Amino acid sequence: MNLEDKGPDGFAPSAKSLGEENLDRLEQGLQQIARAHGRMRDLLDAVLLISRELDLNLVLHKIIETARQLVDARYAALGVLGPDGEFTDLITSGFGADQTARLGDTLPHGTGLLGALVRDPQPLRVQDLAHHPQAVGFPEGHPPMSTLLGVPIRVRSTIYGNLYLADKAGGGAFTDDDEAVVTALASAAGVAIENARLYEQLRRATEEFQRRLLPDIPHLDGLELHAHYQPSTEAPRIGGDWYDFIRLPDRVPCLMLGDVMGHGTPAATVMSQISNMLRVIAFDEQEPPSRILHRLDTVLHELHGGPMATVIIARLEPEGTGRRLQWASAGHLPPLLVTPGHEARYLHADTGLPLGVDPDVPRADHEEHLPAGSTVLLHTDGLVEHRGESLDVGMDEAAGIAATYASKPLPALVDALVKARAGTFEDDVALLAARITPSTNQSG
Repeated sequence: MNLEDKGPDGFAPSAKSLGEENLDRLEQGLQQIARAHGRMRDLLDAVLLISRELDLNLVLHKIIETARQLVDARYAALGVLGPDGEFTDLITSGFGADQTARLGDTLPHGTGLLGALVRDPQPLRVQDLAHHPQAVGFPEGHPPMSTLLGVPIRVRSTIYGNLYLADKAGGGAFTDDDEAVVTALASAAGVAIENARLYEQLRRATEEFQRRLLPDIPHLDGLELHAHYQPSTEAPRIGGDWYDFIRLPDRVPCLMLGDVMGHGTPAATVMSQISNMLRVIAFDEQEPPSRILHRLDTVLHELHGGPMATVIIARLEPEGTGRRLQWASAGHLPPLLVTPGHEARYLHADTGLPLGVDPDVPRADHEEHLPAGSTVLLHTDGLVEHRGESLDVGMDEAAGIAATYASKPLPALVDALVKARAGTFEDDVALLAARITPSTNQSG
């Protein structure tokens, strides 16, 4: 053994002490690997989380929330920039977010540190905000902060906004690893934001196309009408739901509503074919509704091979001070009747088979007297569908809402039914409502 192999006291270190040192170093290395692996797993989970969202507002909130959790920051904010580089929105999360929200419409002016990131969109780390030469302080009521990590978010080649994180929960400054993780998240966030914006553009275009296929609702003496179309929120897709209204040659109002099975352009094409044919056939046949459906089913079989769809047709003939509802159904949900006494019930009757099954099967007509002030609603099943629940549960909920709004204006009643779904629709919804009002001419 050489002298270099001996310790400071002249004696060689024992094999046990060498093993303990190696074990300590090995344990420290394994802990670093585990922390790095855990952080990478958290980053991947965060990327998947924000990528699943298509609603832009939810995407932005998830970005700041996940960023704050990844680096254990007490506060996070996302400043959205306009075309001129000015802040157009500021979304916050964590400690002090409520205080920031109370500042109202006050947005950063971009003259201090936040503006530095706007002018030079590169990652920014500050260990002492109070003494940084570019700091201009915080507005009154803003929560106090001492450290900052800022990262730009790019959507393609444009700076969409900046992600700001302040004050690690355990104290200390933000690290190189923190910056790397947040920068990686910001890159994925840019893709998620672009996807959400493209989704919104497609959704609006799809909804506008669908609405252009639907008719305007007229104003009639003795009858108030209101219609609503709501596209599915599951995906921006064209659907096969529609409503229609015509006055027949005998001057009787006729409500028509249906749902073509399937989605996409094929369903919208079939929907257009059925609605146009139905108008002509109803105008020619006039009554009874069952006969109109029979002819429609026969023509569709002969010309288009019998596409599958549910349809309901209802005449509203004058009867005393009210109306007589006469309807027939091809596999569709029954009408919902709401009376002035705050009672609501579905008019359950034989719904028959959908169109496209067997055009030779007889269809039944049904009748119900509608007193003045009552409302009848026709709707597609998207209004009452809830994943994991039967239609009966959804129909009961709709009837309860309709009863509560029985004396409210007709648009308020319809809005209440739609808003009860909290903005989530697994399928398209078409809804057509008619309220019996005092008439100066009871001929229709």
